[in-house]
Amino acid sequence: MGAAAPVSAVPGTDVPPVSPQAAAARFVDVRAVVPDAVIDLRYATPHNFVGAPLYPADARCLVHESMAPGLVKAAETLRSQGDVLVFWDCYRPHDVQVRMFEAVPNPAWVAKPGPYARSHEAGRSVDVTIAERGQLVDMATDFDDFSARAQAYATDGVSAAAQTNRARLRAAMAGGGLAVYSGEWWHFDGPGAGVQRPILDVPVN
Repeated sequence: MGAAAPVSAVPGTDVPPVSPQAAAARFVDVRAVVPDAVIDLRYATPHNFVGAPLYPADARCLVHESMAPGLVKAAETLRSQGDVLVFWDCYRPHDVQVRMFEAVPNPAWVAKPGPYARSHEAGRSVDVTIAERGQLVDMATDFDDFSARAQAYATDGVSAAAQTNRARLRAAMAGGGLAVYSGEWWHFDGPGAGVQRPILDVPVN
């Protein structure tokens, strides 16, 4: 899974306003704050662990506004190194979390949905990686790899280059106040990600 994959962005695209529900939840479209971000929402495609699209094809990368300053800072750091942030997942509706847990009912790999929203369901976590010169950098595993190699600080089966790339991503995100989840090298939490909040009814597009 360490092979680089091509990615592409659409720079300069006007970002339309978010939906009224998203605005009420104080969500922003990541492209509005990180214009060069590559948006590759895996759950809007069949290229995910469920094997079917869970989001509509026009899904957007939405995050709570509290994450915006940190993502801007992280993107600036990576940009200075010739890299861009690639977003695999952002806000995740509750019903999607339910479907994910039905597919993989193991809380060690998929968060068990509960009577409240937190993390992705609250728009306060993102799943990201780095692209360099249009290619994903080697991180040793793909997104949603359910193995020990996916742990943020794993070394067994993770090349020195991949360990360095993961550390570079962690450092950039930490500079923006975003903390890695130890179980997944790609998952980063923003301020208040662990706080239990009412379940949102916000469309992802």
